[in-house]
Amino acid sequence: MAREFQMREVAERVLFATDLETKLALAPVELADDAPGVAIALPEAPGRPAELRIREHGMKTEFPGTNRLDDDRERGLLLHFLANHELLAAELMALVLLRFPEAPKEYRAGVYEAMREEQAHARMYLRRMKECGIAFGELPLSNYFWRIVAPMETPMDFVTRLNLTFEQANLDFSKHYAALFRQVGDTATAAVLEKIHLDEIGHVGHGVKWFRRWKERGETDWDGYRRCLSYPLTPARAKGLAPFHIESRRRAGLDEDFIRRLEVCESSRGRTPVLHWFNPSAESHARAAAMGRRWQPDKASLALEEDLELLMMAFCRKDDALMVRRMPSLEHLARLKQAGYELPELVPHGTAAGRKLGGLKPWAWSPDAVETLRPYAADVSAGVDGGWREDVPTRWFSKEIGIEIDRQLGADSHGAEIYRTVEEVETAIADLFDRSPDSQALLKAPYACSGRGHLRVNRESVAEKTRGWIENNLTDHGAVVVEPWLERVLDFSALYEALPDGRIEHVGFTVMENDAAGRFLGIRVGPKWGNLLLAEVAGFLFREAGVMELYLRKLPEVMAGVLAGYRGPLCVDAMVHRLPAGGLALRKVVEVNVRCTMGRLAWEWMRRSGRHGGRLRLLRKAKLGAAEIAEMNGAPGIFLNDPEQAGMFLAWWERGEG
Repeated sequence: MAREFQMREVAERVLFATDLETKLALAPVELADDAPGVAIALPEAPGRPAELRIREHGMKTEFPGTNRLDDDRERGLLLHFLANHELLAAELMALVLLRFPEAPKEYRAGVYEAMREEQAHARMYLRRMKECGIAFGELPLSNYFWRIVAPMETPMDFVTRLNLTFEQANLDFSKHYAALFRQVGDTATAAVLEKIHLDEIGHVGHGVKWFRRWKERGETDWDGYRRCLSYPLTPARAKGLAPFHIESRRRAGLDEDFIRRLEVCESSRGRTPVLHWFNPSAESHARAAAMGRRWQPDKASLALEEDLELLMMAFCRKDDALMVRRMPSLEHLARLKQAGYELPELVPHGTAAGRKLGGLKPWAWSPDAVETLRPYAADVSAGVDGGWREDVPTRWFSKEIGIEIDRQLGADSHGAEIYRTVEEVETAIADLFDRSPDSQALLKAPYACSGRGHLRVNRESVAEKTRGWIENNLTDHGAVVVEPWLERVLDFSALYEALPDGRIEHVGFTVMENDAAGRFLGIRVGPKWGNLLLAEVAGFLFREAGVMELYLRKLPEVMAGVLAGYRGPLCVDAMVHRLPAGGLALRKVVEVNVRCTMGRLAWEWMRRSGRHGGRLRLLRKAKLGAAEIAEMNGAPGIFLNDPEQAGMFLAWWERGEG
């Protein structure tokens, strides 16, 4: 009478055999499991023939391209990659049976069944690969699955790492590539992938069943899954680099909430992520630090921070992370994806440090960014220029720095000066009126931005309330800027990036939309800046003012000296104004922003929109009704932040023509 094989014996053969035929030989469908033995220690690697051995520290291999699937060899290269994945999956399932002999019999039986199917998958790939002229072991072999899954400490680790992550991703991959192979006429390989797709639905379903038995009571599937994963695995790894296949996940038993959350979830897939953060109150924090205080934000400032933080996605590559104070709704993230925008990984504010990062990029390196990002300083890879840094000098956030740069450009200064006593301010106003009796003066708080903190006065309005405004701003800001009021024709910005080597590189130009008082309303951008300008203004700037020479050569040279040591985004706001005689004049520097700006974000959103022009507007939610918001949130524009969650501000992006 033939001896009855035990499940343990078959698992040992699959894991430790050093010849491929033995390793992939299929045992009976049903086996006894009444002698599971004792748990084995984690082996360094599975048994393999010499040409298929995987190294302890592995070898990174790039996924083969798919642009030449009509070529036998190219198909063979792809199949080689897939065959190794199936072999690793079978070995890992054998490892589960040997590492956890006390696991429930029903669970072990399901793992054994899946192991046999993985063996069969590998055999099918090997047969097709051989027909394409590729020998197994001819190419480098990745051990990524082994490195991530094998150190499991419980069956739950295996369920979340292999079943719910790598095998779930294969639902997308196998479905998509089956169609691609069928398109090029390779029906044999397409049939293999279609069979594997059906089996993977069962494997994921087996994982879902046991995951729900073992997760914490009352915990949602999504929350439990996220809790059980540890870096470098993230939920985004459960999606293949292919179209997201919802129906396959439903058939595997995943619930709708899990599927919807996974669909919009993103994270790095290899490139070390840069961590971005939106801190738009940089000037207020810098002002408080300069005055020896700590700034307390008001309701509007808090709303600005929370409502508009998703705008920083414009800077994020797909593998980057954006730290957010409030997670947007799934519906809003889905709208952004449907509009064609890749999403970064969204990281809750205050997430624990300890993850390897490729840099830190706040809106501004002001004192608040320094403190918020300090815990992540040690996480930035060595040699990366974009690491944590001390805050830039507080005076760089003041309008004083723009006045200094404008003065160094020389020639036609427009008389903006900074004063530090009431008497100096009042004398400057009086002198301005003496020089031009019919003129008006514009007073500015040095650390204010976006047109806030301005006071416009004429000879008749200089009174006690003006003195009160001056006194208050001297107390809060330490100084007041006095300059003549000019008749605006065009507000524009020149965008720059300060590079590690000290050079300042011009990025582009934008057109600002401000109200009559100079308060920010929106930004227009386009691949050809001149096309955004009125003919009279364009002719003046490009011919008479020499705008390209000024902003592409002279201004970067001056800023490189004044802002020595700074790295990151820069913006120079400028103005074309009407002279009393009717002609046009250029105010080269209205102010300098040593940080990111809304103009730079608009430029980056344009870049992400296929370099189509566009318009970024900031709107007050209270001025729009629900019906109007719903109507606007579609072609030709989209709200970049979540209209449902926004408390005060909405960011509207309208894409223009190419």
